[in-house]
Amino acid sequence: MVYPVELALGRFHLPVHLLCEVLAYSLGYRLYLALRARSADRISDQGRQWIFVGAALGALLGSRALGLLEHPHELLHPPGGWLYYFTNKTIVGGFLGGLVGVELTKKYLGIRTSSGDLMVFPLLLGLGIGRLGCHLSGLQDGTFGTPTSLPWGINFGDGIPRHPTNIYEIAFLALLALGLWLLGRRQPLPDGRRFELFLAGYLLFRIGVEFLKPAPAVWLGLTAIQWACVAGLGYYVWLWKSKSTMSIYK
Repeated sequence: MVYPVELALGRFHLPVHLLCEVLAYSLGYRLYLALRARSADRISDQGRQWIFVGAALGALLGSRALGLLEHPHELLHPPGGWLYYFTNKTIVGGFLGGLVGVELTKKYLGIRTSSGDLMVFPLLLGLGIGRLGCHLSGLQDGTFGTPTSLPWGINFGDGIPRHPTNIYEIAFLALLALGLWLLGRRQPLPDGRRFELFLAGYLLFRIGVEFLKPAPAVWLGLTAIQWACVAGLGYYVWLWKSKSTMSIYK
């Protein structure tokens, strides 16, 4: 099966991945606006704008940096020349870099309330649509899985059935969204907890699913993305322990 890398619209050919990215950003943002209109957001419009700027800058830097670390042996001899340093990117690096950017921005502005809870479901929606674009792009996208003999293995055009890792991720995101929604309906979550559970759950999933991808290990059998996920989870373990300790001494 050769996936439709491009969508023909008359004489125009639009890359499927680009189309899904545009849909992910636009629909995710529309959902965010709808959720914010129904919530009692304690952050001002100006504060939100600066937080978005901090998130975007952090995500850009984090995504590029981790993307380059995925293949450290190519740093000194980049395939395709210097443009290689600007093309690699990863969602995990974007999330972690964006988290750092947001926290630094909030600290500078003196904002103590959570800014991520409102973004959880828009991020889940956008990420799911984006992963559909990755799946439809096939081998060109580079996010395909390792060969498998399982009956649901997918041939992306090279004659080798592979793990549909992007489909696995879409299914996980749907389950994560359902779980967080049900948890929020059952009882009010502490400020910021929804985003913490979302990102921790996603990082944990990525540690597991990376074993089904052909990315090279960089240390102790783990890839650069897996080590970044471990670092992110370590941060949340420290954060939750700190919050638990503070609640005991209140």
